[in-house]
Amino acid sequence: MSGPDDKAPTTSSDDWIWLSRFTEARIALGRCGPGLPTSAHLGFQAAHAEARDAVRKPFDAEHFAADVTARGWPTLAVHSRATDRATYLQRPDEGRLLSPESEALLSEPRAPVDIVLVVADGLSSRAVQVNALPVLDALMPRLATTGRRLSPIIVASQGRVALADHVGELFGASASIMLIGERPGLSAADSLGLYLTWMPRRGRVDSERNCISNVRQGGLAPADAAAQAAELIDRMFRHQAAGVSLARLPQPPALENDGQS
Repeated sequence: MSGPDDKAPTTSSDDWIWLSRFTEARIALGRCGPGLPTSAHLGFQAAHAEARDAVRKPFDAEHFAADVTARGWPTLAVHSRATDRATYLQRPDEGRLLSPESEALLSEPRAPVDIVLVVADGLSSRAVQVNALPVLDALMPRLATTGRRLSPIIVASQGRVALADHVGELFGASASIMLIGERPGLSAADSLGLYLTWMPRRGRVDSERNCISNVRQGGLAPADAAAQAAELIDRMFRHQAAGVSLARLPQPPALENDGQS
């Protein structure tokens, strides 16, 4: 004999599926019996593989530096103390300091600078390859109009955020801007972050930085990220502060509720 549930569908959708129009997060996926529909399960596996590949893919620093140089901006290539990707992932501290060879290179006598700019692979070289140049294209003209002295663009391999502190210390800079690939998630594997620090020196902590994150297609547009970075740099020089100290100061209307951390 047939029961009352014999003709019930095996797959059903959630009543709040309409919310999925507003986010890339995995919500309202529906269900198939006690589990996910096959399409949702396969989508999760594909996103996980994409995130893993983003972390493992080598950064083509030479090609990136050539693209920067072609725009007329001087570059210097450096490497952290993490000698390979495995070391980089297992020893975050090694990615925060320059290798002895790179430290010697940046210790050579140079003209003083106000701002150092560093581009590092971080945890997603794909984010850098796709989004860093569009940010620089919009940011560099803004910085040039301020009259502040800029460093060559430092292209760093196996770098963490704090690597810019070591670079800034060697240059004696007042501020640093780090463009770095962010940790991939399951909805974005190409997200770029910008970290801005006042008086970058070894030993700085995250509360002493400002962060502009989620720079990518479908997130914050590179031109908007550049505009926010330029505004933050102006405020940093005006108040000689960054991070929590800067956040405690009154903000101009243009920067209120901008979602920065």
